[in-house]
This record gives sequence, structure tokens and C-alpha cells, in this order.
Amino acid sequence: MAEPGRPGTTTAPRAGSDVARRVAGSAAVGCTLAGAVAVTVAVVAGPGPGLTGYVSESGIAGSGYAATYRIGILALASALLLVGAALPPGVWAAAPALLATGAVFTAVSGAVTCSAGCPLPPFERATTADLVHGGASIAATATVVLAMVTLAVSGPAGPVVRRLAGVAVALALPLAAALGLGMLLLGRGTVVGVLERLILALAVLWGLATATALALARR
Repeated sequence: MAEPGRPGTTTAPRAGSDVARRVAGSAAVGCTLAGAVAVTVAVVAGPGPGLTGYVSESGIAGSGYAATYRIGILALASALLLVGAALPPGVWAAAPALLATGAVFTAVSGAVTCSAGCPLPPFERATTADLVHGGASIAATATVVLAMVTLAVSGPAGPVVRRLAGVAVALALPLAAALGLGMLLLGRGTVVGVLERLILALAVLWGLATATALALARR
């Protein structure tokens, strides 16, 4: 039997796999940064109502920054897939599966645009597209938070990734609960707008930090 460490042994495929995961982590960093910048530009420079509305309002039909917004959302969806691909072997399968599911929902939320104001029940009458877009956005956020929870308790993820996920979960869960209650009890307005931006910013920062940690990992 071949000795470990010599050419042609199983260490070569493992080393190649490690390199591929670090490349995926680096690509995730780039996609996260590009997506965050594009969405931020669309939100800040677009015709949206500022903090009183939803981030998605930057992508409505007719907006001059709709394409920029959609490109940013698709880049963030790609980043979720790449983070899942960069996770080390042995991590609970639920983590990459949740990240992939979150990526799909994120892509759907970017592809299906809402109408002006992104109306949602129970306070506003919504179209089918509004419901699909809103449901996909909520599902994307929920699955990403669940992925954080899974990584926080998955030993093979490594101490840095687990710590980042634990901190993100501790902040995301109360924000998500407050956002859900705000949407049900208050509807569209400053409170919901600020909470939505906070949880989205947290998800982006977590993704960026986790992708960076995975890109720099030495296994």
C-alpha cells in the first residue's frame, strides 16, 4: 500500500479538494462584495422611499436601477452556493443544503419583481407576483438563518466558522422575530424598513466573514 504523503496517494486528491474549497470561498467573497455594492447602489440611488419601504422596491419594473438590483441579488445568491461548496468535509449535510435552498429563494426573489410599494397582506392587497416575491424573500432569509444555526453547532465546520455563525444567530433571531411581528402588526413603514435592512446587512456581513474564513483556511 502506498505511503501517505507520497505522489499518487490519497493525499493528492484531498489537497486538490482543499484548494477547490478555498477557491470557492474566495469566489464567495467576491460575489458577496459585488452583490452588496450593487444592491446598495440600487437602494440608495434608486427611486425607493428610503427607510419607510422595502429594499425590493429598488427592483420594481420601470426603476432605472432595477437591472442593478437584480444583478446584485443574483450575485448574493451565487455567494450562498459558493459558501456551501467551500465548507469543509464532515459538516452536517443540512448546512450546504440550506444554503443552496436559500440561494434558490434569493434568486427567485430577484427574478420575480413586486409591484410598486411591494404590497403584502394583511394591510395591503397583493398581486400573485407580490406574494411570490415576498414569500421567496422571507423563505430566503429563514433558510439562511437556519444555516447559521446548523453551522454554529457543527463541529467539523471549525471554531472560526462556528463562532461567526453563533454570533450571527444571536443577533439574527431577535431581529427576525421583530421583523415578522412588525410585518403582521404594523405593515410597511419605517420600523419594518429599518429591521429589514438590519437583518439583510447582518446576513451579508456573516456571509462575507464566513467566506473569508473559508478562503483562508488551512486544513
